[in-house]
Amino acid sequence: MKLHFLDRSSLNNSSFSARVNEYPNFLKVWHYHPEMELVVILKSQGTCFVGDSIEKFKPKDIVLIGKNLPHMWQNDPEYFKEGSQLKAKAVSVHFKKDFLGSYFFETPEMIHLLELFERAKFGLKFLKVPNRLINEITKLPELDGFNKTIAFLNVLNKLAKHKNTQKLTSHGFVNSFRLTKSKVQDKVQAYIFNNFNKDINLEEAAKIASMNASAFSRYFKRVNRKTFSRYVTEIRVGYACKLLIESKFNIAAVCFESGFKNISNFNRQFKVIMNCTPSEFLKNYKSEASEEEKSYSV
Repeated sequence: MKLHFLDRSSLNNSSFSARVNEYPNFLKVWHYHPEMELVVILKSQGTCFVGDSIEKFKPKDIVLIGKNLPHMWQNDPEYFKEGSQLKAKAVSVHFKKDFLGSYFFETPEMIHLLELFERAKFGLKFLKVPNRLINEITKLPELDGFNKTIAFLNVLNKLAKHKNTQKLTSHGFVNSFRLTKSKVQDKVQAYIFNNFNKDINLEEAAKIASMNASAFSRYFKRVNRKTFSRYVTEIRVGYACKLLIESKFNIAAVCFESGFKNISNFNRQFKVIMNCTPSEFLKNYKSEASEEEKSYSV
């Protein structure tokens, strides 16, 4: 999974872009760009990769992605089948931190928006967002000029004040991605994401980084603030959460699909990362999903 730079600069003489994207499936490219990105999913479902996080996405999900934070939206397999009539649709807004000038968001009235931008560097998922705010975002592409800018500021204001959010990416990933001066980290990340649910080991990763195992181990812990094994375990558990939410596999199957070798180790590692067992996680998710459905009627 090679990391790509994509040009998301705004067009049509505008300080930011707001557009509706509708395709048979989303662009399956692991990429980054200097613009922040606000996304509202309108149709389709699948897996969202943001930094080192793996999250299930579905309609009405709202995510704010910070500048230069790698991400990818990957639809479920049925969207890629020949003859599929399924559609993937989302509204995306791309903007830079200074899209209204270098100091606009540093004024006292706007400082809470600047704080929102700072939180976005980890990727933010907004939970239990009322329909009226979702509708405000989806209408942005229909506006232009002054009205479009004011409407977007109102959206940002409401998102900044929204209390129910989930940070997606770890501090270790953000720090390592920002600090790396070479392609070593990109190559290692690609190896991990391509093989986390298969056989994966530190020695092979070290070869990719052109280091011996002990030097690579020290390097990885320094830039990621965690060991290689812990990092891989977190990725596997994140993927396991996604599979559990999809309800396509039972817990035993999820264990092996996520790259774990046995159930006991899976349960133990899952509890270390998530502070609950897989069955408890699934029960809690179903309860929260039920409450979330109620909130959409607000």
